[in-house]
Amino acid sequence: MSQPLNNPLLNAIWKENPIFVQVLGMCPTLAVTNSVRNALAMGLATTFVLVCSNGLISMIRHQVPKQVRIATYIAIAATAVTVTDYLVKAISIDIYKALGPFLALIVVNCIILARAEAFAAKNPVGRSLLDGLGNGLGFTLGLTLLGTVREVLGAGSFLGLSLFGPNFEPWVLFLLPPGGFITLAAWLLIFAWYKERKTKPAPSAQALLDARS
Repeated sequence: MSQPLNNPLLNAIWKENPIFVQVLGMCPTLAVTNSVRNALAMGLATTFVLVCSNGLISMIRHQVPKQVRIATYIAIAATAVTVTDYLVKAISIDIYKALGPFLALIVVNCIILARAEAFAAKNPVGRSLLDGLGNGLGFTLGLTLLGTVREVLGAGSFLGLSLFGPNFEPWVLFLLPPGGFITLAAWLLIFAWYKERKTKPAPSAQALLDARS
């Protein structure tokens, strides 16, 4: 079996993707991926929070008593989410309304607390920032892949641009909650198949000769 990459940035994006490998953050994953725009906005917002919280937690990790570490992590994440909330609202009211309560709920996203506890609290600032950025980009990648499939099949468009013309009959199911589960299950199967294929040992020359005989 291949070993994880040493680079926390690349490792988090692909080898330990938050959605397709760790299966974290399923609530926003299913709720906001009915369009690519919403998926990208949620992914970038979560990335900003991850980078900020990981960096701050790593900086103060030696000063925080173990008894209150979780409360401290939540307070730091809540501060970053508040800043993100104001930024999204200032940039686009439409996106702010589309994301709704899920923007504020980033503070309790499993990815935020998992990376704080498992990585930022045990590593220096530089690596913690890379880990936060990698997990954020990995989360954004997963959301975008789901959003692309759901928007293309459910609305016949990509980023609001029509792809198939007026005669296309949208599969509205993919814009509804069942479509989110179907799309997520399909991507999880693809990633599981790819992972199994990569870890499966290549057949030896003798085995190939035996198979041909």
